[in-house]
Amino acid sequence: MDFRVLAVGDVCGTSGLQLLSRELRPLRRRCGVDFCVVNGENASGVGITPRQAESILEAGADVITLGNHSYNRREIAHFLEDSPYILRPANDSPLYPGRGLGVYDTKAGPVTVLSLIGRCDMKFGPDNPFLLAERLLKEIRSKLILVDFHAEATSEKLALGWHLDGRVSALWGTHTHVPTADDQILPKGTGYVTDLGMTGPIYSVLGVRVEQSIASFRGGLNSRYETAPGPCKLEGVIFTLDSSTGRCTRTERIFCHDTDTTRG
Repeated sequence: MDFRVLAVGDVCGTSGLQLLSRELRPLRRRCGVDFCVVNGENASGVGITPRQAESILEAGADVITLGNHSYNRREIAHFLEDSPYILRPANDSPLYPGRGLGVYDTKAGPVTVLSLIGRCDMKFGPDNPFLLAERLLKEIRSKLILVDFHAEATSEKLALGWHLDGRVSALWGTHTHVPTADDQILPKGTGYVTDLGMTGPIYSVLGVRVEQSIASFRGGLNSRYETAPGPCKLEGVIFTLDSSTGRCTRTERIFCHDTDTTRG
């Protein structure tokens, strides 16, 4: 049986959240999506509040994953502890609130979702995601295993994809907010893409006002980044999985702008 998983790129700001709330359920229906994972760590610009997390789940996400801004809004701590439907990176400090792995009941049986964060240029020292993934996979019994790897370096994402090929159903990259054109099925059956893209303002630099980002790179004094105004987009990838083997059989890039959907 085919099992279709939609992975949605980082939600940026209130406008990105509004687009998600408007478009995700219709998109799921049109594309026959069975399960949806949304990265929500930028819902507040940087970080996410409990109410924003609830909004993402209400919009149609089955699971929320996070990244390096997981704890920028400290009020999320109790939500991370209480809700099984939001995951922070599993290789963050074990002293941090929340969990990095969840198992969810679906029509195709249990689906495991694993959130990991990279170490290249992240400016802090999480545990080694390669070694942690190896340890965790020894304990996982699900055939369907999904990994959100929130990382800066394309080389680190590609390396982990190849390292876990045949051991997970799909692995996608988040964090850089720019969709990559390399969605593929690796030789042993793992669906892969280096970056999903983002859900947020089209006319922006990674969701931020263009003039603020330019000023920063020119060496000016930094002000608090603001989400850019204007129309938004939703970007992601659908992975079609064989529920009997756990292998990926097809990948499709997704782009939504208002009510228009392009499948590539």
